[in-house]
Amino acid sequence: MSRNRITVVLSQAPGKHPAKRSLEESIAAAFILEPSLEVSIIPNLYDLDPQHTGRLFLESVRGDMVVLSWLYPRAAFWLLDRIGIRGHFGETLLKSPNEDADEEETEAAQREKKGVGPSGEIPDRHIYTLDLRDAKSADAYLKEVRRIAEECEQRRQEKAKANPVMVQLGLLTPKLEPATDALPAAFSPDALLAPPNRRWYPVIDYSRCTNCMECLDFCLFGVYGLDSWDKILVENQDNCKKGCPACSRVCPEQAIMFPEYKSPAIAGADTGAVGGLKIDLTRLFGGESQDAVSQAVAERDAELVKDGRNAVGTAVGLPKRQTTLAEKPKDDLDQLMDDLDALGL
Repeated sequence: MSRNRITVVLSQAPGKHPAKRSLEESIAAAFILEPSLEVSIIPNLYDLDPQHTGRLFLESVRGDMVVLSWLYPRAAFWLLDRIGIRGHFGETLLKSPNEDADEEETEAAQREKKGVGPSGEIPDRHIYTLDLRDAKSADAYLKEVRRIAEECEQRRQEKAKANPVMVQLGLLTPKLEPATDALPAAFSPDALLAPPNRRWYPVIDYSRCTNCMECLDFCLFGVYGLDSWDKILVENQDNCKKGCPACSRVCPEQAIMFPEYKSPAIAGADTGAVGGLKIDLTRLFGGESQDAVSQAVAERDAELVKDGRNAVGTAVGLPKRQTTLAEKPKDDLDQLMDDLDALGL
């Protein structure tokens, strides 16, 4: 049986952390010996600008793809979508050992609330995003990528059986990517690994985003705009203030991510759960002294002052949130916090 080779892209960590580099090298060495895989290495995915060879290479891939990076899978997938590398989200069985046991219940709760979804047509392929922090050995990633390759092959075979005429016409035969050692000069290893400049900008998860426009109202630096469908997008990413995640804090659906921020919730981790109840553990154990909105306002004011502008506090960009919060009944998290306060915890 003929087998199509699946493209695997390894995105390196920024900097030269020895433990991360060692894992990257061991994964690359293991993967390159697999006949069913086409392996390429690029710099930090988050930092790639439109002209970088690594970004151009990603744009050239047409079939199913696996991307391994030091980012949460949700953040990596929507980061790729943002730069035009689009497809259907591929589910991975590789999970962090610290992932909550009630994950299925949490995911079911998330699926109940649908976002606006991506704009335009989605290519008929799957993109799998694996987090390089989920395992410490190359074997774990190799096992999962082999499973993914089998899943993609099975999907292709099922499509071929369902559409034999289209197969004969060549319409269901994906274009195979050239082997890594036969890539055009523009995609040579040296060109692919050229170090990009560090960047900082938000990424929107459109599976959660409801297009409420609160980020557009709140951000005073011209980062956000609207596309031709009047849907929110990151329009001027280089206007974003490095290290500031304020807009993510005011997003009601946790749809705005800063993939390299220190807090997992803002960096794109799925919301944790205890007994099926979504909670922010940093609030329970003193990780932050302010509520999210107050902290966001303080961060925005600090950036305004750095720009030589006046701080505005809560007077600008929060009218919808301020008028609706008081009307909402307390949810399970609010009740839990009240109960903990009553117990003196």
